[in-house]
Order: sequence, then structure tokens, then C-alpha cells
Amino acid sequence: MNLRCGRFVLDLRRAAVMGVLNVTPDSFSDGGSYFDHALALDRAHQMVAEGAAIIDVGGESTRPGAAPVSPGEEIRRVLPVIEALAPELDVPISIDTRKAEVARSAVAAGASIINDTGGEDATEDLTAAAAASGPDGVAVVVMHSRGTSETMTSLTTYDDLVGQVAGYLGRRAEDLKAAGVGADRIVLDPGIGFAKTAGQSLELLKRIGEFADLGLPLLAGTSRKSLIGAVLDVPAARRLSGTAATVAWAVAHGVQIVRVHDIEAMTQVVRMTEAIQAGSPSG
Repeated sequence: MNLRCGRFVLDLRRAAVMGVLNVTPDSFSDGGSYFDHALALDRAHQMVAEGAAIIDVGGESTRPGAAPVSPGEEIRRVLPVIEALAPELDVPISIDTRKAEVARSAVAAGASIINDTGGEDATEDLTAAAAASGPDGVAVVVMHSRGTSETMTSLTTYDDLVGQVAGYLGRRAEDLKAAGVGADRIVLDPGIGFAKTAGQSLELLKRIGEFADLGLPLLAGTSRKSLIGAVLDVPAARRLSGTAATVAWAVAHGVQIVRVHDIEAMTQVVRMTEAIQAGSPSG
């Protein structure tokens, strides 16, 4: 299974590690660490050296309760980083956003993937932004969520959690295909932690293999999230081991992309999990 994203083609027969690069002052686990652009550029190169196959740049915190920022401010944060990294990195850059204006600007600056975090509030403009990049254009990660960072914790009622999330992802994928985005450019993310309680997030993770029935690559973003804190009663800075468990589980159950903060450690987790699956040291 390949993922086509601009000038890149990712071979997803081995799981890919997506590195989180937050150029924000308020993200939940590393807020402010890479708000300085020079530090962000250094971190991106470090992540690639540690095994990241994708660098995911975000300019607006999506943690529950975070205040929104304007499209102009989000663009101001991410564009210099993407413009500097695009000619230097030999891996694709994704833009983590819910705004079509930001997505279009990031793609023009060199991003190859739109990581759409808008969820059920995603606009047709984001689909159009992906389609406008042409038949050999950017890839799209479709994530399930509800509401905004400020409202999502109040929107966690589901009659059939897995069925409703899968239904949403399937519909969005079909919309993208109808707009001209090929199936080899679409990734699905059930949105663990987004408009889900800790228990619901654990259920999604437990049953994540069921999303493979949709026939598209899967992404799981569990790194340092509150479901780990709920189980282990540890703050975000001490969730490495819990993250490792969720990453191993996800890869063992068919997830092709894991979005993480701790690249070197999680790359080792991914490769070890694959080696166990293959029964071979080469994975």
C-alpha cells in the first residue's frame, strides 16, 4: 500500500512515524518548546534523523479548551517553518489545520499532506483545497472530531461510537474521491481523544482494526494523550511508556501511520512490533 503525497510516495507496508512539530505557545505537552522558528527547524531535522517519515507542522493547539487563533496568525506561525524545511527535507511535510486558508497557504509553501483536524465541522473548502492540487497533488488525512477545542469535551455522546466514526470517515473519503482526490492520497484517523472520553478513546483503540474495512490507510494519534493519563495517573511529560503501549497495539492491529512526539523511542517500538509480527529481525 502506497501513499502518494506530492513528489513523495510513502511505502506503507512498513508503518510510518509522523513527527509532531507544534509551532504554538500552548500545545498540551510541548507548548512553546518550538515556537521559536530556529528551534522548530532544528527539531524537524532531528526528528528525520531519528526516523520520522513525515513532519506534521501545526500552528494552532487542538488540546481541549485551547483558544482558537485566526487564520492569519496560524499562517504567520507555520509558513516560515514550512518554507524553510520543504527544500531541505527528503520526507513530506504535513500541515495540521482545520482551516482551508491555512491549508492552501501551506501547500503553496511546500506541504505535501493536509492533516485535516476539522472533523464533523470540516468545510467543503478543505476538500477543494486538496482537489485543487491536481491528480498528483497532496494527500489528505481525514480525522473524526466534533466541535472545536473549546466545545469538544461536551460532544461525546454516541449511539454507536465505532459505527458513527467509521461512517463519518467513509463519507468524507467518498467526498474526496468525488472531488478528484485519489484513494492512494487519503488516510483515515478516528480522532482518538477528540470529542471522546478516555473510555471511548480506549474503545476506539481496542477496535481500531475494524477501520481497515474502509480500505484506506489508518493513522493513530495517541502520543502523550489524556487516555494514558487516565489509566496511569501520570502527567503528559511522563507518558512515554503508555504511549509506547498504544503505538505497539495500533501497529499490531493494522495502523500504517503513528503520530508521535518521541520519535526515536517510538520508531524503535514500531520496528520491534513489526519484527514480532514477521517473526524476523528484519521486520
